[in-house]
Amino acid sequence: MNRTDFSHLGTKFEGKVRDSYVKDDRRTIVVSDRVSAFDVVLGTVPLKGQILNQMAAFWFQKLSDLAPNHLIDVPDPSVSIVQECRLLPVEFVCRGYLTGSTSTSIWTAYERGDRSYCGHQLPEGLRRHERLPEPLLTPTTKAEMGAHDEVTSRDEIIASGAMSEELYAKAEKLTASLFEAGTHFAKERGLILVDTKYELGLDESGELVVIDEIHTPDSSRYWYSHGYDSAMSEGQSPDAIDKEYIRLWLGERGYKGEGEPPELTNEVRCEAARRYVRAFEQVSGLAFNPDVSEPIARIQANLGI
Repeated sequence: MNRTDFSHLGTKFEGKVRDSYVKDDRRTIVVSDRVSAFDVVLGTVPLKGQILNQMAAFWFQKLSDLAPNHLIDVPDPSVSIVQECRLLPVEFVCRGYLTGSTSTSIWTAYERGDRSYCGHQLPEGLRRHERLPEPLLTPTTKAEMGAHDEVTSRDEIIASGAMSEELYAKAEKLTASLFEAGTHFAKERGLILVDTKYELGLDESGELVVIDEIHTPDSSRYWYSHGYDSAMSEGQSPDAIDKEYIRLWLGERGYKGEGEPPELTNEVRCEAARRYVRAFEQVSGLAFNPDVSEPIARIQANLGI
């Protein structure tokens, strides 16, 4: 499923992956199969929308005792009904390891010699993919569709007026607790939660709410824990089950987000789909049962539209 048009559900907002329809205080989120990397939409990955939607629902339920979230109902494998919230203009990126391949990644900055990253001082002598001395919150700006997110810092965000010092402190505490819980749970499942991004909003009472998704293969990086030490000793990249596979494939062809991206081959699209399925099943412990019926008609039937 690449595009949707359910305008009678409300005003449409199209993101890189999600199409949202807003009416009154409810938002209907349809998760497409679109895939993006380096902030560019590249095409589709089969069944990706169903996997992301169901994995986000899994985590929203599991972590609801730590933080309120916007999820109300999941009436279709690819659709979530959520409470409308006021989006905070910051993506809260939590990092546990020195890795990444994008121009804004912590490893890219470290490799070029930067030892200050998003307001955090980094020690000398760290290796690529090495665990950081402590998890770091490294916020980015939330760019408009087609533009690139930019790294920023706590002080810059507060100075700009985007968030108050008090609100930032609450967001920092909340995301740290989510990342710690996700890290412990991933470890139990034989995985390393390497890094992730959280999006937060304010509900009608002004309280912080987790929105969008939590700990999915799109928003997070996962490595298998059993091969991590050997990969590090051999100077190799740890075995991953996330979107990094696509980023690396693009990087091998010289694409880093500028210009026209190479077209994803069917082989790459299908391998990416297999990795998304493995991520869902490994993390949740549930079997992924795809619904292969025609998606638009299915959604219309399940939403009664």
